[in-house]
Amino acid sequence: MERRSFLRGAVIGTSAAAFGGTLWQGAASAAPAQPGPGPYGALGAADANGIRLPAGFTSRVIARSGQKVASTSYTWHNAPDGGACFADGSGWIYVSNSEINPSGGASAVRFSSAGAITGAYRILSGTRTNCAGGKTPWNTWLSCEEVSLGYVYETDPWGVNAAVRRDAMGRFKHEAAAADPVRKVVYLTEDESNGCLYRFIPTTWGDLSSGTLQVLVAGTATSGTFGWANVPDPDGSPTATRSQVSGAKRFNGGEGCHYANDTVWFTTKGDNRLWQLNLTSGTYELAYDDSLVTGGSAPLTGVDNVTGSSSGDLFVAEDGGNMEICLITPDDVVAPFLRIDGQSGSEITGPAFSPDGRRLYFSSQRGTSGSSSGGITYEVTGPFRA
Repeated sequence: MERRSFLRGAVIGTSAAAFGGTLWQGAASAAPAQPGPGPYGALGAADANGIRLPAGFTSRVIARSGQKVASTSYTWHNAPDGGACFADGSGWIYVSNSEINPSGGASAVRFSSAGAITGAYRILSGTRTNCAGGKTPWNTWLSCEEVSLGYVYETDPWGVNAAVRRDAMGRFKHEAAAADPVRKVVYLTEDESNGCLYRFIPTTWGDLSSGTLQVLVAGTATSGTFGWANVPDPDGSPTATRSQVSGAKRFNGGEGCHYANDTVWFTTKGDNRLWQLNLTSGTYELAYDDSLVTGGSAPLTGVDNVTGSSSGDLFVAEDGGNMEICLITPDDVVAPFLRIDGQSGSEITGPAFSPDGRRLYFSSQRGTSGSSSGGITYEVTGPFRA
């Protein structure tokens, strides 16, 4: 995945005013481009699953909350949320959190090389409101509790090894995690209106049992330089981790987080923004801000989970909005990739690509019913860009 700079160059497919920094300043007197289809073209009519896709793409239902996963005896969990894919020989595994309290936890579906479902099982139980998380380079899934003083649990996608609670990664309202194998750290978002961005530095890379929790320190502007400071008490009690370090930068509702090629992208739902952390230059900036889109035509609202493809595209799931997964390309195109019709009481969660990049998995957390028991997990197959 190539590194991008969303704040430079022409914007195609959405208003240039959607972006902050140098582009916003430089484009102020220019006629902004209008929203339009992205690299895959316009969305077609809804298919039998209620999903609108570009030409050449198809969808299927993988699992439904409260029902047996096809070809298995396993009952899929309620409120499916964050997810990731793991290579499994010639096949793969998709893991998915359950954002309910109590119970929560996470489950997995195993696929053959042809994409057939060959198994489903539980990989984490007895936790609370497992929202997002992240994949590690050593092929474990970090499942994060989105509750006050929540924990991170390291789980085995194969369901062989018992899940382990990783206390050293801090107790706060966890959302997502993104591993950086270059700097050997894990970035963590916090779902609070005055939350922070953290990084965890393990004592030994590949072992999350001990290490140092740090918080990003920066000014109040939407761009600038940043640093890191140690959190004195990762346990977060009696003083919350976000309140322990003077100068810690505040973010309005941290959500999805993705790392690739010396860059971290993360979303904040409270202000519908996508942020970009440039690790080589030590700077941060806005990558997308829907409040700056002119004419009320923002293509992406309700930002939530985010993942990346091998082409360098970012795929951002909407929590509400018009139930779309939107993509942002290296050329700064911002456009819908898919839309789910008839599920306005839900949100899209857990986007993740199969190891070969040909299939995209995601869930509608509450489906057509609008309740946690109505979750639906999907797969989309088609000519994704390499």
